[in-house]
Amino acid sequence: MDPGALIETAEELYESAPCGYLSTQPDGTIIRVNRTFLTWIGMDRKDLVGHKCFQDLLNIGGKIFYDTHFAPLLRMQGFVNEIAFDLICADGRQLPVLANTVQKLDAAGRPMVHRITLFNATDRRTYERELLLARRKAEEATEQLRRLNETLELRVAEEVAERMKAEEALRQAQKMEAVGQLTGGIAHDFNNLLTIIVGNIELLQRRLPEGHERLKRAAEHAMEATRRAATLTHRLLAFSRRQPLDPKPIDANKLVAGMSELLRRTLGEMVMLETVLAGGLWRTQADPNQLENAILNLAVNARDAMPEGGRLTIETANARLDEAYVQGLAEPVPPGQYVQVSVSDTGTGMDKATMERVFEPFFTTKEAGKGTGLGLSQVYGFVRQSSGHVRIYSELGEGTTIKIYLPRLIGSDEGTAEIPSQAPAMVKGSGEIILVVEDEPSLRAYAVEALRDLGYRVLEAADGREALSLVEQHPEVELLFTDVVLTGGMNGRVLADEITQRKPGIPVLYTTGYTANAIVHHGRLDPGMHLIGKPFTYAELAAKVRRMLDGTA
Repeated sequence: MDPGALIETAEELYESAPCGYLSTQPDGTIIRVNRTFLTWIGMDRKDLVGHKCFQDLLNIGGKIFYDTHFAPLLRMQGFVNEIAFDLICADGRQLPVLANTVQKLDAAGRPMVHRITLFNATDRRTYERELLLARRKAEEATEQLRRLNETLELRVAEEVAERMKAEEALRQAQKMEAVGQLTGGIAHDFNNLLTIIVGNIELLQRRLPEGHERLKRAAEHAMEATRRAATLTHRLLAFSRRQPLDPKPIDANKLVAGMSELLRRTLGEMVMLETVLAGGLWRTQADPNQLENAILNLAVNARDAMPEGGRLTIETANARLDEAYVQGLAEPVPPGQYVQVSVSDTGTGMDKATMERVFEPFFTTKEAGKGTGLGLSQVYGFVRQSSGHVRIYSELGEGTTIKIYLPRLIGSDEGTAEIPSQAPAMVKGSGEIILVVEDEPSLRAYAVEALRDLGYRVLEAADGREALSLVEQHPEVELLFTDVVLTGGMNGRVLADEITQRKPGIPVLYTTGYTANAIVHHGRLDPGMHLIGKPFTYAELAAKVRRMLDGTA
């Protein structure tokens, strides 16, 4: 047979073999790869050869194992067989493989090239660890290698513990991502519907004539139900870290002291409230409304854990989380200085199994109808989204302490945030022109009617292009009020940018039922953005619009 044909046949066998073939330099740089492997991972040859190392294609656990075990063992014995890795494909999938590797030496005995043969181990995933241990035991051919493996096994145990810790953190992150996707998928439409319901109930309440007490009570019951529905959605978004935070410098002592009266009314006469405020307390930066809600949530849970009454203590302190402490946590927390706010009660306490699940959404120890199981998960989500940490200490019959740690704020001359009034001021307009942009007709109708009722002149548009046309016709528009999510190919952020180019300085008020969009990044409002979340009430809209027009928002 012609030698050239033989070479061509051999090359085709290499390229189309049922296993993946790679050749790498001793440092892992890929110098040759077959078509089978490229098909598996969905990459081009030109992107790999000379540009990537084999270890670059592994997941985090695989990279650690490659550096600490695989490479040293290959250098020592010249080959490594049946090693399980997870490859990261171009589309993000993880492909389990088994790798057999041989080290080729030059005439001087120096490593020259590594030949790696990869087998697709998708169907053997459940046996990965057993296979790895079996292969290692088979390699114990000599007493010296046995002693080395004993040492390696100890190191593997440590690595497994680290990997299990990383996997636990990944599971937690995936759980929150799943909840976030679920809630995000329904939050926008759900909050739109709630806004329409709230608006129409308020319209009925404002226009009911005197003497219709039963109708007024029915309307109030309906309004209370919508508030509870809105709170449920808000708490789900908080747990999944998808609520829009507006962080400001906070004096936690001032915030706790300002909540004292609200807390006493909430706790009732059977619970004695005590505050222990640290002198020289550092400032932190967080959303003051959300921190206030977190403390209130913890206080309500503490009250419910003391059915016969007791003592609730809120304490502030400066704290430092050191390296040893944060290394033992499931989720990453940077070591450093923190402001601590702790809430302690003398209630029934919790066992270990309950403490391990207490921050999970919908987990509750209360009887049916007494709680949603979202209060503590909301606290957890807010604190983690604020780059902080939550720790719980409890014993059955001895009470519970929950500590919130928020990062210390350093190097800011801004004043501390004022906690907004719980009841927004009802201030009407005086004929200012507002452009309302909303693609949901019922919701647009509610916003337009509410603003007109407040004394404003209102223009309305269903999408961005219609809004731009109205601005051209009415350059006297004084405020843009737009939904972030719009149909027609132009979202609220893009629309606002277009209008501010034509009318520099025009105030823009956004509204949305879901925060993972154009004006919220990493869970925080973009600088200079103003948002009123859905569902919003007539009073909240009145107060926010007035502050925007007055330049005090």
